[in-house]
Amino acid sequence: MDPITAAALAALAGGVGGEAGHHAWQGLTALVRRPFRRGESEETPPGVSSSQPELASLEADPTDPMRAQALATALGVRAALDAEFRGLLEEWWQRAQTVSSSGEVHNHISGGTQREVLQGRDFSNITFNVPTD
Repeated sequence: MDPITAAALAALAGGVGGEAGHHAWQGLTALVRRPFRRGESEETPPGVSSSQPELASLEADPTDPMRAQALATALGVRAALDAEFRGLLEEWWQRAQTVSSSGEVHNHISGGTQREVLQGRDFSNITFNVPTD
């Protein structure tokens, strides 16, 4: 599994990626709330975090890199001890990596003849008065 980076966690907690980022964060929240499973026991081993406190802490202040690193570390430790969690976390991470954190827009127009073309990102409160023939 590719390591889950603190920067990616901070970006998702901060709302990067719009709706897709929000869904990714909700997915992680649901995953972290699952019971800790280690063999037959569903109890969190002493001295090991369930990752819930770190998740809540980062959600409260997504700009704090120490909180993001704490969550990344807690997730890694929990994944090392809980095989089921590790598998689910890997699936989540694969999906979460598709959320764009750069804010870049990639538009492609091809074929045919276009008259007016508008390209951009995050438009709101805009009115277009385009003359018709």
